[in-house]
Amino acid sequence: MERTTCLIAGGGPAGMFLGLMLARGGIEVMVLEKHGDFLRDFRGDTVHPTTLELIDALGLREDFAKLPQRRLNDIQIPIGGRMVPLATFAHIPGRHKYVAMVPQWDLLDLLARAGDVEPTFRLRMSTEAVDLVYEGGAVAGVRYRTKDGATGEIRADLTVACDGRSSVLRAAAGLGVHNWPTPFDAWWFRIPRNGTDPAGLIPVVSAHRVAVLFDRGDYWQSATLIAKGSDTDLRTRQPVGVIMRDLGAVAPWLGDRTDALRTWDEVKLLDVKLDRVDRWYTDGLLCIGDAAHAMSPVGGVGINLAVQDAVATARILGPKLLSHTVTTADLARVQRRRALPTAVVQSMQRLAHAGVIRPAVAGRLDVSNATETPTALRVFRRIPVVRSLPTFLVGRGVLPEPVPAFARRD
Repeated sequence: MERTTCLIAGGGPAGMFLGLMLARGGIEVMVLEKHGDFLRDFRGDTVHPTTLELIDALGLREDFAKLPQRRLNDIQIPIGGRMVPLATFAHIPGRHKYVAMVPQWDLLDLLARAGDVEPTFRLRMSTEAVDLVYEGGAVAGVRYRTKDGATGEIRADLTVACDGRSSVLRAAAGLGVHNWPTPFDAWWFRIPRNGTDPAGLIPVVSAHRVAVLFDRGDYWQSATLIAKGSDTDLRTRQPVGVIMRDLGAVAPWLGDRTDALRTWDEVKLLDVKLDRVDRWYTDGLLCIGDAAHAMSPVGGVGINLAVQDAVATARILGPKLLSHTVTTADLARVQRRRALPTAVVQSMQRLAHAGVIRPAVAGRLDVSNATETPTALRVFRRIPVVRSLPTFLVGRGVLPEPVPAFARRD
């Protein structure tokens, strides 16, 4: 039987950042990742200013700068065939006034290399946590299964579930989850990008198509919104080329790429969820990131929120883990610290769902075909405080977490 001080289930951004920070504090930590590598397409690739500051504080700035990346500085929206500036990250506080688009597998590989330097850090790939182990009524570790079918147990003082919005460990613990209905799902796909195309983050809102385009340098990463549960029906009754035809109609610079999508296999479905665990913990187990709160893709803030959960967890629990004195009350402190920013962000996403996305996917909102800038957008652009709020919330978030001193290398 194996043993570690902190067992982290899930090698996503939250799990890898948490594992590295705890190892920097001399704490024995083991991260289990069920896949054999980090290569998954259309994962969230946004790295927000607060995460960039964390990377700086961990002494990884130079290594991070070597990763392939594209900076999103501005938000523009096509209206009546012209591009209208909507918002900018230039005025948010802090060193980094942009969102970096970085392939998530490259970021995770960077964190894995940094962890390998730490003597108390272990990363086990192709190893999935499949159940909890209990001892005296408390969680005492996990049962795992490897890719080749081997099974076993790992005991730990604390198990942290970072295994996503369909968390196996959360379900095994029987933690109650509150779900909110969402009016949309998203199609993810790539569109070739030309050097003469606009740059930045571009929302497209027409009566026939609603999408957000992320500038990735040589291609656009598109999140096209559809009514909840309509994926199968739409794929059955229309050719895939309809998507690009509709986008090209309101974004003329895409007009020469109407054949960019050739088969439905190129279009991946994201089943959008919005939920939150009522209690993020039980004795011996803590849920963070998507395992504690699945976020809507609105604002692209899910990764940032999960990473901030990891920072708070490392700072609050690090000294307790080092002395092997973590209590359930300590786990409750993590939830109390992170409950407010989670609730604020999810409340804003629910407002966006009801006020903008629901009418948009129903075809009742057509901004891109308007002959002039709608009054609401003109007011939004003219009031500095109002104009700066969305980029501040996306870029900085609510209650950014200070990096624990024991993990810093800046």
